[in-house]
Amino acid sequence: MSVEEVSAEEARAAEEERAVEQALALVGCRPQAAHPAPDPAHSAGLSSSPEPSSPPDSANAESSASQSSRDQPSRPRSHSDTPPDSPDSPSRSGGPSPARVSPSAQARRTRAHSTPWSEARALAERLGRAAPLAAHRLPLDRALGHVLAEAVVALTDLPSFDTSAMDGWAVAGPGPWTVRAGEGLLAGRSAPAPLPDGEAVRIATGARIPVDATAVIRSEHARSDEAKGLLHATRKVVPGQDIRPRGQECRSGDQLLPVGTLVTPPVLGLAAAAGYDALVAVPRPRVDVFVLGDELLTAGLPHDGLIRDALGPMLEPWLRALGADVTAPQRLGDDAKALRHALTTSDADLILTTGGTAAGPVDHVHPVLAETGAELLVDGVAVRPGHPMLLARQADGGPYVVGLPGNPLAAVSGLLTLAEPLLRGIAGRAPQDPYRATVRDEVHGHPHDTRLVPVVHRADSAGGTDHVVPLHYNGPAMLRGVAAADGLAVVPPGGVRSGTEVEILDLPWASATPWTEGCFT
Repeated sequence: MSVEEVSAEEARAAEEERAVEQALALVGCRPQAAHPAPDPAHSAGLSSSPEPSSPPDSANAESSASQSSRDQPSRPRSHSDTPPDSPDSPSRSGGPSPARVSPSAQARRTRAHSTPWSEARALAERLGRAAPLAAHRLPLDRALGHVLAEAVVALTDLPSFDTSAMDGWAVAGPGPWTVRAGEGLLAGRSAPAPLPDGEAVRIATGARIPVDATAVIRSEHARSDEAKGLLHATRKVVPGQDIRPRGQECRSGDQLLPVGTLVTPPVLGLAAAAGYDALVAVPRPRVDVFVLGDELLTAGLPHDGLIRDALGPMLEPWLRALGADVTAPQRLGDDAKALRHALTTSDADLILTTGGTAAGPVDHVHPVLAETGAELLVDGVAVRPGHPMLLARQADGGPYVVGLPGNPLAAVSGLLTLAEPLLRGIAGRAPQDPYRATVRDEVHGHPHDTRLVPVVHRADSAGGTDHVVPLHYNGPAMLRGVAAADGLAVVPPGGVRSGTEVEILDLPWASATPWTEGCFT
């Protein structure tokens, strides 16, 4: 579609939007009004947001038949096909029913009010960083994967005394040296007697250096004349060689690790070496996952219109990889009352819901959040897949709620756009460093929205720069592409040509951190 055609289509969309708003105003004055008139573009079979042609596995297929009703506005319904507990049902007291908007008008309104992808992600990051950081003291064996809430300061010099860096001989003065009789000096023993000039004594790695010793000669660089009781060096001896002097690594009071450091295995080792038995760290964010949908199976093959739940098994380990403590996913079905109870009784820092974020007949997330007094912070994001995602805050300082779309790759998009930066802030972790990579092959784009496309990093066999390759099977309901990916490319509206640099979002397993407690277990 040409620029002129897009502009004309947008103008028509704006005009239709004004007509819809006028109709809604009239409905508000006359509660008994029937459904609004059909949307002209919809009646004519026109799309309100024209899509470019793309391969069958393109994420632009989000508006195709593969998109479930959980990610698309539903068709207008009469009272006869409206569930009793639906927010679109007539009032039990006989009052007026709410006004309805046609699907294409709803799509235009969603696009008009969607938050740009970069702004939505930045907001989630700011909210996470603004959360007050708690702190607790954890023994070293429980601190892995947490973030330091208090700096690690050296409690002593490291090493705290002069030690031998090698097995060999401690010597004093120039050689040859007279060998002192006995078993020699071993690690963990008390301070040895001083070593006079001209003498040598056996020493083990880590043993304390005698007073007045000038060097350590490695065993392989020394020759012992047992008949004469003398030690000869086979190489030049430099004063101080192979001796680790006291305070070589740090002095008492030096800051070893700042606040905000992620506790990795080497951090644990350094803390132990510095004399720490416990670390003051930020508690892991607590996350509840509520899986919505009556059509989901937890075992066996899909059948009779039922499908397997792909999100429950995926989200729990993914969230653990992001440093969260996650309760076992709760499957609530399409039950608005159960969802309300779960939202209002959760004591988590973050709640994730799956599905139910659009405007279908059983999409209860928006109505239930409104009933509970939640503040809607992000209502739709200009990204494909995953545009129906949302971010809210429960009333009275309650937990944050991230509503993920029901389609699997769309849910991954919501996880990386809203949940991941929010969790990083709550956990005290630094935001992910953005970086760009060259994408090989053309990547189709959406006319208006950002696209997140699974990619895999590849090294140029000819010795050139590394690049990323977009993967197929990247439709909103597909996981085959992201299962083989190590990142997602952030593709701007309109797409990119081969050789273009794009922002890359790393996936948790791409950063070589299998040690993270709870990750993939």
